Amino acid sequence: MLHIFFTRLFLALFLGAAVGLERQWRQKSAGLRTNTLVSLGSAAFTFISFALTETQGGQYRGDATRIIGQIVTGIGFLGAGVIMKDGLSVQGLNTAATIWCSAAVGALCGVGLPFQAILLAAMVVLTHVALRPLGLFINSLPSQKEDSGQMLYVFRIRCKEQVENHVRVMIIDALKKDPHLRLRSLKSSDNGHPAFACIEAEIQAFGRHDQEMEQLASRLTIEYGVTEVSWSVAHKNED
Repeated sequence: MLHIFFTRLFLALFLGAAVGLERQWRQKSAGLRTNTLVSLGSAAFTFISFALTETQGGQYRGDATRIIGQIVTGIGFLGAGVIMKDGLSVQGLNTAATIWCSAAVGALCGVGLPFQAILLAAMVVLTHVALRPLGLFINSLPSQKEDSGQMLYVFRIRCKEQVENHVRVMIIDALKKDPHLRLRSLKSSDNGHPAFACIEAEIQAFGRHDQEMEQLASRLTIEYGVTEVSWSVAHKNED
């Protein structure tokens, strides 16, 4: 039994490391070691049911399905730990799904299905390597952003008077990078406080660009001299 356990565990280690290598290369929160440990643990847990039910003839009659069900539940909690909300966007979903797949790879190794485990690990790596450029290309298509009508966003920034021009230039430069955004108006006032400037920008957008607005607000917030940043949707015109 020992050599069987070693073989399956070593395969789980190798395949888990292969899956985690891509995540580590992209500097994700769950990388090489996490995916390897998940695969190892899953393989060990699934093998337990066989190790504890060996008959006198050397046959294993363990039911690994119960343990695998518990592994899926446990990995759900682990995956939730790598998912983070940043403003209106959610990050870490791909990494969490990768951990889930690493657990499946380890479970296949633990029950003695090496070819299926190798195939699954190869497909996970292929998904990250091949489908990522395709997903980025689809997101860049104009039709993905023009199917929600026209939006009017209003930005309000309060900053020190000496950085007013810098903030205005930042807004203009940010909008130049996206052809679906257009500056409708940009005005400033001091509201009775000459040391500070209140900037209001109206941005016309084709389709919803809430994530882009939140990213711009985040960049402005960390700028020196900026004390307050807010944005809102003024109105939406459906096509």
